[in-house]
Amino acid sequence: MIAIPHYLSPAEYLALDRQNPIRHEYRGGLVYAMAGGSDRHSRIAVNLLSLLNPHLDNTPCRLYNGDVKVNYQDEFYYYPDAFVTCDPRDRQDRYIKRHPKFIAEVLSESTQAFDRDLKFTDYQNLESLEEYVLISQDGQRVECRRRTAAQTWETVIYGEGDRPTFTSLNLEFSIEQLYRGLD
Repeated sequence: MIAIPHYLSPAEYLALDRQNPIRHEYRGGLVYAMAGGSDRHSRIAVNLLSLLNPHLDNTPCRLYNGDVKVNYQDEFYYYPDAFVTCDPRDRQDRYIKRHPKFIAEVLSESTQAFDRDLKFTDYQNLESLEEYVLISQDGQRVECRRRTAAQTWETVIYGEGDRPTFTSLNLEFSIEQLYRGLD
């Protein structure tokens, strides 16, 4: 991730992002160009979306991919690889959602430290967020961070042969489904 090295207001960022074919994320006044993804990243994201979408049929929840932003006040605007919101308030803005219950990121070499640390810290500000999932490209590893009733976070790690469970969505599946079709 490379930051554009001068401060932008949230309004300036939104104007830049609307007119630019390259997606940018925003955090505290700095704007970051989104790096291009690999074929593995894309395939895992497609598999994840393919698992989630039919599961959410006939529910009030909506699934979004990396084309829609998640926002908290004016602090950040991120493009998660996948997220789910069930909050009717999120149907009012076609480009920005503010009340996701589930967010997933497919980890990349260049962004994984940020996704694990600062991005997770930012996402914790979202009161609606129940689960944050980090998916490895380099092996069958899914890390689920879940908000507990005590408002702390617990982490469960799934590996080869496991059945990851996204408790916020009441979904369990074989980890092999997430990694199918990879070379």
